[in-house]
Parts: sequence; C-alpha cells; structure tokens
Amino acid sequence: MTKTTTDPRRATGKDGEDLAANYVTGLGWTVLARNWRCRVGEIDLIARDDEGALVVCEVKTRRGLGFGDPLESITYAKVRRLRELTVEFLRECGETPGRVRLDAIGLLLDRDGNAKLSHVRGIDA
Repeated sequence: MTKTTTDPRRATGKDGEDLAANYVTGLGWTVLARNWRCRVGEIDLIARDDEGALVVCEVKTRRGLGFGDPLESITYAKVRRLRELTVEFLRECGETPGRVRLDAIGLLLDRDGNAKLSHVRGIDA
C-alpha cells in the first residue's frame, strides 16, 4: 500500500501553478511545460506568448502576508538559476526561439480560495 502525504505547502504551490497556467492560457499563450526538471533544478511554467516569445515563469504562491508578498521571495540568485534552467531547457528540447523572457507570477490566496495575481514581465532585465 502506498502512503500518501499531504504537504500543505505543496498543495498551495500546486494551486498557484494551476491558477498561473489558467491565467497565461487566458492571455492567449500556449503552455509548453509545467514543472520541467533537469539536473540544475525546476521551471514552474514554460509558455509561448501571443507574440511568439518563449516565456519562463517563476510562480510564487502564499496564503498570507506573514512572510511578505510572494514576489519578494524572488532573489537575484533565483533569477540567475532561472537563466541556467532556461539554457538547459533550450538545449534539451532543441528549441530555438526568437526571444526568451523570464516572468514572475505571484499569487496571494485567501481562505475562500480567491486569488490576487501579480504578473511581472521581464524580471531578468
């Protein structure tokens, strides 16, 4: 029998990633991958925007502001890691995009499951 462990932080993260994927799809983007992993780490969401750019998204979700806004947790080191991950993704998938952009999506969930979403484009600029 397999034991299932429910980690509230993982559940919150998954909820946020689901909402982020729905949000970018609503913008007319195509989701190419979710939770893509390699030896360097993981990319939460990879999409192609409506202008053809490859967009690598870091998704941060919180259920309160006790530790600050979700986007405040994205450090310079995290952006550097996202760049490395993007290179690995392009190498592995043989992707040759015209433009690549790193975005951040922050979600703050309330007790009723409603979300306040913030989207910052070009966090590597």
